[in-house]
Amino acid sequence: MNRVCHTLGIPTILLSGPIFIASIFFHRLWLYALALFLIGWVFQFIGHAFEGKPPEFFHDWRFLFVGVRWWWAKIHGKA
Repeated sequence: MNRVCHTLGIPTILLSGPIFIASIFFHRLWLYALALFLIGWVFQFIGHAFEGKPPEFFHDWRFLFVGVRWWWAKIHGKA
């Protein structure tokens, strides 16, 4: 269940970034970016609740990038 939540949550968080940048030109898009960002993090924390362990980035912020690397490898069949 943790992997499913991360598989959904990580790209949702990543997608919120470009949408937020696009909101510079299309002013109402920031609401969608914020919603996607929050939904993505909800998925992440639900996954960690199933796993029973806190996220590693609580101890070291660099682990935020490990999740992105894991997701990238997963969609390319390497994880």
